[in-house]
Amino acid sequence: MTAVLETPVIQVVGLTKTYGAVRALDGLDLSIPRGGVYGVLGPNGAGKSTLFRILLGLIRASDGTASVMGGGVGDVAAMRRMGSMIETPRYPPYLTARQVLRWLALAHGVGGETDIPYWLERVGLTEAADRRVRGFSVGMMQRLGVAAALLSRPELIILDEPTSGMDPPGIQDMRALVRSLADDDGVTVVLASHQLLEVQRICDRVAILNKGRLVREGSVNELTAVGERLRLSVVSTAPALAVLGARGALEGDAVLADVKRPEGPALIRALVEAGVEINEARWVGADLESIFFTETGAVQTPETIHAG
Repeated sequence: MTAVLETPVIQVVGLTKTYGAVRALDGLDLSIPRGGVYGVLGPNGAGKSTLFRILLGLIRASDGTASVMGGGVGDVAAMRRMGSMIETPRYPPYLTARQVLRWLALAHGVGGETDIPYWLERVGLTEAADRRVRGFSVGMMQRLGVAAALLSRPELIILDEPTSGMDPPGIQDMRALVRSLADDDGVTVVLASHQLLEVQRICDRVAILNKGRLVREGSVNELTAVGERLRLSVVSTAPALAVLGARGALEGDAVLADVKRPEGPALIRALVEAGVEINEARWVGADLESIFFTETGAVQTPETIHAG
């Protein structure tokens, strides 16, 4: 029986957006599958925000094609199946969080169908439900924006920097919510974030953009497995390095062995036979941060990762 390929939730081909002489997107090709959490990464000017704005129909592409949920950008039926939060949201300051969500639910035609207390609870705003939003922190506004994006129970949600302005507990809460949306609710989550460690923790796949083009794409496991090495915590590093030769390198008080997984058991036996006392052996791969900077050539500061 021939397998039926599922239509991607987002498909862009040759997508280009120019602002005068500036090419924010330069022939971008990208296919985002249904299900899970998908990260879109890139330094300043990479094109992340431009891509999201095109997909949401906020700006028009100069060239190329884009489809969302199987329909063209702007297709009403397709757009009703998605939610979004682009940048820190702003709401009338005199409204409470509950009133904001009621107002948005009515505006989107789902006023009688949505469970506002449920979404306030999901984003951690139950205790602040009846406070005016003028006193909300940036992190609280982010939470409210995510709740607003979920009111219609979309199949796809696009989040641009959902943890911006949040403290560590808030980031952890948002991470848990995003994973829950994907794992428990079946929502496809597409997000951009400058928190690369968080992206590595919660995303299933990532795309790295640079200068409007796709430079790397794949599952987080696939990407971080490149350059995988065996890390050995040993009592004495000198005899371990003697056995490994050119394949060994020091990392603090441990030794990194540049070998493939199938070679691991034989190497450990050889080390033990040579009298090397091993406390721990584990495989380590490149982290997403190092891959990001290698692929984009960006300067390693938070500011270079944030915008785009």
